[in-house]
Amino acid sequence: MRNETKQITSAITAALLLFCAGCSNGDSAQTTAAPAQTTTTEDTEAPAAETPDATDAETEKAAVDADTSETVEETVVDDDTAIPETMRIAALKGPTAMGLVKLMDDSTNTYGVNYDFEIFAAPDELTPLIIKGDVDVACIPANLASVLYNKTEGAVEALAVNTLGVLYIVENGGETVNSVDDLKGKTIYASGQGSTPEYALNYILTQSGIADDVNIEWKTEHAECVTALTENAGSVALLPQPFVTTAMTKNEGIRVALDLTEEWDKLGTDSSLLTGVVIGRKEFIEAYPEVLADFMDNYAASVEYVNSDVDGAAALVGSFDIVPEAVAKKALPACNIVFISGEEMKSKLSGYLKVLFDSAPQSVGGNLPADDFYYIG
Repeated sequence: MRNETKQITSAITAALLLFCAGCSNGDSAQTTAAPAQTTTTEDTEAPAAETPDATDAETEKAAVDADTSETVEETVVDDDTAIPETMRIAALKGPTAMGLVKLMDDSTNTYGVNYDFEIFAAPDELTPLIIKGDVDVACIPANLASVLYNKTEGAVEALAVNTLGVLYIVENGGETVNSVDDLKGKTIYASGQGSTPEYALNYILTQSGIADDVNIEWKTEHAECVTALTENAGSVALLPQPFVTTAMTKNEGIRVALDLTEEWDKLGTDSSLLTGVVIGRKEFIEAYPEVLADFMDNYAASVEYVNSDVDGAAALVGSFDIVPEAVAKKALPACNIVFISGEEMKSKLSGYLKVLFDSAPQSVGGNLPADDFYYIG
């Protein structure tokens, strides 16, 4: 450093010292991390099905750029693989989280990464966090993955399908609904507006020619639908598992009237009804490919455990307050929890998104994702 008490006798030396000092200051400015931003879900709204205008897209991209520019704390293992100290993982209450429970319980991995899990009640709570880059991996509705790909201009990738069709039409009392046509003139309690439940139901109703003859009363959460259904005799609701089992446990008069997966298949489309997928933040995927691959292996093992040991899995589901253990034990066999990755994932997910796009482009964010959306590994 320059000693300010020493007289400078050479103009050339002074110039060199000044130049070097300027370079040093420039390097410091470039490596300083941006200050962290604090956001709450109450302050940020991002409906899953809306296609943002140019201003919204620019604002959201700026938020992503600002957050992801922060310095990520990482360590280096013996083989020179850089790893983050924490991997932030989010899921929604229901089947999209139930497949994770063994991994949540063990929280073990090859690289010693701290798995930080958080479970949310509704997609609207989680969506802003994904957009801002505050989550590294998330388990979300299938169509929402495409919406987020478009909103973030390709900043997320689909890693796997984790839940097949789990949507059902249930009825409280009587047997008035035995086909899709029987829904004509009825009110259906439902939640998940702007995500898979809304678009799957609307697609089936539209293809059956009765979309204008059915009233859908949207609730914030599946639990609200269960309450409305159980308290109103003769009512009808659209529910996923395990909430179907929850409703039937609360009221013995409730029955499953229609399986939307079967009704989808009857339409003869070259696609499958999907409920949930796993997405990852592109920057995280590219920075830590080994860590991601290890997580994928651990997730697949967790799904295998959940499907093979229903009693053990149900106990874990209850312990993480996803749904009560007794409900999980009855519901798990009907939850269609899977882990499908690679080319098979791309085939199933792209086919499903194409059906939604042809029916309602806004359901997938206005455009179908490009090939870079599908993580093949």
